[in-house]
Amino acid sequence: MFNWNDLIYFLELARQSRLMPAARRLKVDHTTVSRRIAELEKDLSVKLFDRKPDGFILTEQGHRLFAIAERIELETGEIQESICATPSAPTGRVRVVSMEGIGAFYLAERFAELAEKEPGIVVELATERHLINLTKREADISISFVPLSGQRLVMRKLGQFRLALYAAPNYIRRRGLPRTRDDLPAHTFVDYVGDLVAIQPVHWLFDVLEPANVSFLSTSMHAQQNAIAAGAGIGLLPLFSARSHPLLIPVLPDEVQVMRDVFVSVHEDLEFVSRVKVVLRHLTDIFKRDVDYLTKL
Repeated sequence: MFNWNDLIYFLELARQSRLMPAARRLKVDHTTVSRRIAELEKDLSVKLFDRKPDGFILTEQGHRLFAIAERIELETGEIQESICATPSAPTGRVRVVSMEGIGAFYLAERFAELAEKEPGIVVELATERHLINLTKREADISISFVPLSGQRLVMRKLGQFRLALYAAPNYIRRRGLPRTRDDLPAHTFVDYVGDLVAIQPVHWLFDVLEPANVSFLSTSMHAQQNAIAAGAGIGLLPLFSARSHPLLIPVLPDEVQVMRDVFVSVHEDLEFVSRVKVVLRHLTDIFKRDVDYLTKL
């Protein structure tokens, strides 16, 4: 008979693919993870992982066990909520993944609000340039600018945000302020590094023009904003980001209005887990509350 506790180590290694990240999540030594997996494989008389240069890859038997172990994990998490006469407040970690800009300039502050209301919940905010695989449980919740696709994902639109062109006073003193959209090609811009854009809707400047003159490019929206504020050129920024820098001046705000949708996705097995439900409800509430903040200059 195998040790049920070994399933915890199995699930985490399956999700992380490497010993060290799995060990950090479990707060144990990586040798402990390796030993527990070896014992589980011995007890079940099956090979659960192929050891590859890029990490631990589930075998066919491993995938079968993963589906079963996830169901066990979900049912175990619901015991206290369903059985106890007085369920306790939701507790635990919820990993939310998003793009860097919206994570740093909007979500981080709003999750601080959640921490005050729900001190038992710890949000892990991970920012990535690429789309995280929720099916592999690399995160619990995804916030993205494109709808995610994958097996057993629940996805819906959270809201929208607006982007506008901005420039710094010293740039405007040097180069002048564009009066019409036709003036834009003569100006200098700050933009994304085109061949490193992982999600095309993030390359939002192309909604306005493909600039001929670019002084600075970065994969980081934060870096772009700092460059624009320093006078490097004109750039297209979300309102939630530009509001953090009072010196930035809107350029052609009535003529240039770019909108992006925001989607939230969660694996269907996690949708009704209490701690995840709390975070999902908070996200819904803040996007509803902040409509004007996100879309109106």
